[in-house]
Amino acid sequence: MAEFLATPLGIFVLIFAQVLAIIAFVMISLLFLVWGDRKIWAAVQMRKGPNIVGAYGLLQSVADALKYVVKEVIVPAGADKPLFFLAPMVAFVMSMLTWAVLPFNDGWVLADMNVAVLYVFAIGGLEVYGVIIGGWASNSKYPFLGAMRSAAQMISYEVSIGLILIGVIISTGSLNFSDIVRAQDGNYGFFSWYWLPHFPMVFLFFISALAETNRPPFDLPEAESELVAGFMVEYSATVYLLYMAGEYIAIFMMCGLISVLFFGGWLSPIPGLPDGVLWMFGKMVFFFFIFAMVKAITPRYRYDQLMRIGWKVFLPLSLAWVVFVAFMAHFGAFGGAYARWAVGG
Repeated sequence: MAEFLATPLGIFVLIFAQVLAIIAFVMISLLFLVWGDRKIWAAVQMRKGPNIVGAYGLLQSVADALKYVVKEVIVPAGADKPLFFLAPMVAFVMSMLTWAVLPFNDGWVLADMNVAVLYVFAIGGLEVYGVIIGGWASNSKYPFLGAMRSAAQMISYEVSIGLILIGVIISTGSLNFSDIVRAQDGNYGFFSWYWLPHFPMVFLFFISALAETNRPPFDLPEAESELVAGFMVEYSATVYLLYMAGEYIAIFMMCGLISVLFFGGWLSPIPGLPDGVLWMFGKMVFFFFIFAMVKAITPRYRYDQLMRIGWKVFLPLSLAWVVFVAFMAHFGAFGGAYARWAVGG
């Protein structure tokens, strides 16, 4: 077996199996994340939520997915058919591709790239095309307006996310996610992680992640009354399901990024307890719970408020933080908390 895996065909089979494992993990998690999202929302509103299909309603998401699959896909008259079907596929595939570089444990990563941060940023930027193409190909003014607003929102908050990432990169001295996690492996457990030296940016990154994924209270492009469902107005059945699946996959990916960048990834919060994939998964689920709670308890922002926060608050704050971290790292302030690369060097 070992000899076969050393051959080109064996390497291909191994990589293909790893890809299938990641896809299976993400898609199975997606079913329960949607269920959990609806359950949390229902609990806040003092109602039951999904409780009919399967035990505790656990199979409700499966039933909903099957309903979308068997429904008829309605294409608007005058729509650009090839682009109309291509757009949700782009949104779905791009959200899946980012998982290739996310480490679940030490060595548990499909592609251990030295430029993993740039890879995620580049693929995340391409997700905008799924939104713009979908709105334009529908041949209707409302999807097009929704697509423009959504694209402006996503691009605006990518800027602040990128600057926050630069601060973490300066502290680590690497663009590799595994190196970022290892840099947080200290003698103080939870207090060795980046959430402490980069404390203000944790909140900015979380809020930017909400806006980047069109998540409440920033779900303006697909929820404002005059735009109905934003760029997805004309979509139904399976193609609509691809958009929604891509959105939830991107949300869960953001939970993974928060865990890796600021909360130690697979590292144990208590010194002495073994590290492992369960810590990583538990942190991702916890942050998704926070995402769900924000959806349930916060009022929706106006679009002008959203853009004002992105450009007039988050952009200058994150830019100032990059300068601050660079200054602290250069002079080795706070015992090298902002320059983890200097500790090993």
